[in-house]
Amino acid sequence: MTRNTHGGGAQTNINGLRFEAETSLEDVLQDAGYKVINKEVYDNNEVIGLSVSKHSLYEYFLIPKGIDYKKYNSVKWLPDECFVNYKTRIGYIIEKKFQNSPGSVDEKLTACDFKRCEYLKLFSLLEYDVEYIYVFNEWFNQAKYKDVLEYIKTVGCHYHFNEIPLSCIGL
Repeated sequence: MTRNTHGGGAQTNINGLRFEAETSLEDVLQDAGYKVINKEVYDNNEVIGLSVSKHSLYEYFLIPKGIDYKKYNSVKWLPDECFVNYKTRIGYIIEKKFQNSPGSVDEKLTACDFKRCEYLKLFSLLEYDVEYIYVFNEWFNQAKYKDVLEYIKTVGCHYHFNEIPLSCIGL
């Protein structure tokens, strides 16, 4: 067996998890003065949205509204984070991608339009739209990603580097 000297595996997982924690939507919201209580986001005393991730999207938003994903999607898609904005009626799916060496994430980046459509099948039942947003670390700011970054924008998806600007989720 040849040892992996290029990264990946457990180390990628550790780096990725650290990046996810450093770009926490809940922290960004709280730093901006919003309160997050039991996944609900408050502006003063008004509930303005929901901050959820992975299975919580289903548990706190879709299932209580009678949406069974199995009727519409063949896979239970699990977003890194999601902000459901009650005012704009948009679900902002946030996927975080961290890379510090060449790897398999490159091929996954162009799936944003497909995944947006899969989430839209669920959200549109509640008359919500969906925006798909990547949060990248600086690795993806290399010239070799120019075409991929252009494609992401061309298909109506979005990306940011190292942060989640509140303006990109309608706040």
